[in-house]
Amino acid sequence: MAAHCVSKVELSISCSNLLDKDVGSKSDPLCVLLQSVGDDKWSEVERTERVKNCQDPEFSTKLHIDYHFEKVQKLKFGVYDIDNKSVDLKDDDFLGGFECTLGQIVSSRKITRPLQLKAAKPAGKGTITITAEEVKDNRAVVMEVEAKNLDKKDMFGKSDPFLEFFKQEEDGKWQLVHRTEVIKNNLNPSWKKFMVSLHTFCSGDLNKPIKVSKGFYVQSDVNFDGSNDLTGVEFDCIHPEKQKKKKSYKNSGVIRIKYCKLEAQYSFLDYVMGGCQINFTVGIDFTGSNGDPRSPDSLHYLSPNGVNQYLSAIWSVGQVVQDYDTDKLFPAFGFGAQVPPNFQVSHEFPLNFNPNSPYCQGVQGIVDAYRMVLPQIRLYGPTNFSPIINHVTRIASGAAQQPNAAQYFVLLIITDGEITDLDQTRQAIVNGSKLPMSIIIVGVGEADFKAMEFLDGDNGVLKSVTGEPVARDIVQFVPFKQFASAPKEALAQSVLAEVPNQLVSYFKMRNMAPVNPPSPVK
Repeated sequence: MAAHCVSKVELSISCSNLLDKDVGSKSDPLCVLLQSVGDDKWSEVERTERVKNCQDPEFSTKLHIDYHFEKVQKLKFGVYDIDNKSVDLKDDDFLGGFECTLGQIVSSRKITRPLQLKAAKPAGKGTITITAEEVKDNRAVVMEVEAKNLDKKDMFGKSDPFLEFFKQEEDGKWQLVHRTEVIKNNLNPSWKKFMVSLHTFCSGDLNKPIKVSKGFYVQSDVNFDGSNDLTGVEFDCIHPEKQKKKKSYKNSGVIRIKYCKLEAQYSFLDYVMGGCQINFTVGIDFTGSNGDPRSPDSLHYLSPNGVNQYLSAIWSVGQVVQDYDTDKLFPAFGFGAQVPPNFQVSHEFPLNFNPNSPYCQGVQGIVDAYRMVLPQIRLYGPTNFSPIINHVTRIASGAAQQPNAAQYFVLLIITDGEITDLDQTRQAIVNGSKLPMSIIIVGVGEADFKAMEFLDGDNGVLKSVTGEPVARDIVQFVPFKQFASAPKEALAQSVLAEVPNQLVSYFKMRNMAPVNPPSPVK
């Protein structure tokens, strides 16, 4: 499931030491939020109220914006001195501005930065402070239900019961919110425990009626009162037709709530804003099937403007992920090449040739290291993925020993798709699925990428050679050629769309709350 818009973010704004543009009184500031729409064009999202005669305003009006992890969302904050009733800001004095990405704000939760009148020209001592908070009710209903003495419905056997839960809409209609699994041939079933967000279950209204249905047996409305523990509550399963026909009719079975609690359901933003760092590692395929880098036909050939598909993929994905890593130090490796000085084949060599410190400074550092290493190595083979996956697995395994949700790892592998060690890679992915990590594979060139699609697991659960299934889906594969004529942001949006759910699924599997969890909803 792609998490296209993860949630809505609320930004609180305050400023200090604003410039004083009014004669005889202090400025009357207002803050406007703009979002980039590309080509150096900006669109207004929202603006705060105007605060009169104040150089240190704390704005009460919050600014709201949809948050997308998979995009670089460029924002511009502008502070103006408002001296008229016109909505247009062109005739108002500019007190300073600040540009950043939404990712930088949510990964820090709170930032304070100097205001600028224009590039490299500070607006006096003026600063802006931006605090981010996710807008949501993070509670979920966790419920376990069983039934006793259900009516026998099948002619030649017992029933195959399941339950459906419905909430009542504003127009009185019932909307399905959860369906349990089917339990075959059982009149006393006990269904698996399930979790549904409170918003989905009852629109956040604990007094909203819920209807529970079992096949053709319909229970009258049940008020779900979350303030009380419903554990142990029983209610009759009523068949309306039988009830009409038989005066002595009592019920068609009893449904019992074995467990019912409201629990916090943490989101991707809860973890990121709560202190979780996303660590980015790159693995680049330098095998012979890519072609001689000096030849224009090679996938590693640098065009006259210094780019190729490998660099485009690094830039596209790296620019998004780097906002969530404080030190911006990214390990970058190559595999499948003969490496100097002895030109032995290596499946895990640092691009900077420094095994003790394989880190590159930012995405630009990875690009620089790639351009430096390309003329020094010999493309060779075979194409082994497992060593680079196992490298990240070892680091993620160490992080998994920590009792908190502080680290998550994203490995980007860029390859022409001719994988050699498929069985070992399957095992490495199964091992990684139990750890705080995701794997993104970008396929460059014209190969059919059947092996990559197999590793993605979208067409079935990936298993190791011994039959062990992945604990959760952690691989996302995308062929670069699908994005050849698409906007440059499209590749990152596609490959990163699943990461938020993968991160949440891991910490949920480990029953880990964010390092600094959000305040509970009252």
